[in-house]
Amino acid sequence: MPNRQRLTRCVLQVDSVFGHVRSRREAAIRNRGPIRGPWALVIPLLLAPSSAGATNLKPEATQGFDQYIRLTEPRMEREMAPGGAFLWVDGLAEPRRGDVQARLQRGEEISERLRTADPSGRSATPGAMIHHWVGTIFIPGVTLQQVLAVVQDYDRHARDYAPEVTQSKTIEHKGDNFKIFYRLRKKKILTIILDANFDVHHHVLGPGREYSNSFSTRIAQVENAGEPDEHELPPGKDGGYLWRLNSYWRYFDSGRGVYVQCEAISLTRDIPTGLAWLIGPMVESVPRESLEFTLQSTRAAVLREAAQAGR
Repeated sequence: MPNRQRLTRCVLQVDSVFGHVRSRREAAIRNRGPIRGPWALVIPLLLAPSSAGATNLKPEATQGFDQYIRLTEPRMEREMAPGGAFLWVDGLAEPRRGDVQARLQRGEEISERLRTADPSGRSATPGAMIHHWVGTIFIPGVTLQQVLAVVQDYDRHARDYAPEVTQSKTIEHKGDNFKIFYRLRKKKILTIILDANFDVHHHVLGPGREYSNSFSTRIAQVENAGEPDEHELPPGKDGGYLWRLNSYWRYFDSGRGVYVQCEAISLTRDIPTGLAWLIGPMVESVPRESLEFTLQSTRAAVLREAAQAGR
């Protein structure tokens, strides 16, 4: 009888543990909120970016990302052609367009996830994920040249976009083409440091309409940043937090202020099998939050510089 009672207690304890896990899982799925409590301790162990557990960027994933870009850029070119919807908001149907315009005028940042269809399936990225977002802000009372003076002053981006950009430098500048370096800081439970190089190309469409495209050329994860043993992991053989990043910027001077739009397409590691329900919302929120931060920081920097110039 004592043995049977001990067995019964064990079964009840196991059932209680699994019941607790099930309830936490169901709550996470329902709420999709920030991950707290014990799970915040589990996730870093699952995603720790040690070189021994590095995730390799597969050639097939790189090819899939490139294919996705090839499918997406023609749509952008049509939008910037005469008669096209230059800004994302311009292509919205009423009454949503009016609602979004009103929110932009009130100072809100508007972002939305995008996805380019690929019936062929050639843009598949095994072991990786494509994140595609567009965001827009309106900066009142400034000119296009005031906006570009901030956006193209890359040496000061470590100030204007802190704390996500900790170092910034113009490596080369020829006409409307730039080569720049950023040290990026990404924090979402873990703090990740990345050294990244970008090629940026600026274009003038006509009075009040300009755009620029930024393409990452190298991204390396930095281990032990700021310490004597600081070192980079080989690009593509790291934690997979950011492997590629293309940013497509558009600027429209309305005469009352400037609309700034950024469409960002990035490539990161995929979510480990079986963990999508737990960390999927967190992983997928990082690109959106980074885009929103970048646009809001741009507006703050432009308004600050305009106020100082007006003194």
